[in-house]
Amino acid sequence: MAKKSVVARNEKRAKLIEKYAVKRAQLKAEGNWEALQELPKNSSPVRYKNRCGITGRSKGYLRDFGLSRIKFRELANEGKVPGVRKSSW
Repeated sequence: MAKKSVVARNEKRAKLIEKYAVKRAQLKAEGNWEALQELPKNSSPVRYKNRCGITGRSKGYLRDFGLSRIKFRELANEGKVPGVRKSSW
C-alpha cells in the first residue's frame, strides 16, 4: 500500500493537469514558451504517475485494468475481473 500522501499528491497533479490543459495547449500552439514556463510544474501531464486504483502502487501497473499486477492477479483468481480467467494448456 502506497503512502496516502503520495497518492494524494498524484491526485492533486491530476486536478492541475485538467485545470491547465486548455491553456497549456493554447500556449504550445502559439509557441509562447516563456508563458508556458510560468504555469505550475505539476500542471504538466508528464509528471502524472499511473497508480493502482486499490493500493496506490505505481510499479507493475496494468493500463487496461487500472490495477497493479499483484491486485490484478488476486482479483482474477477470485473471478472478480470480467473477461479474465486463468489459462492452461
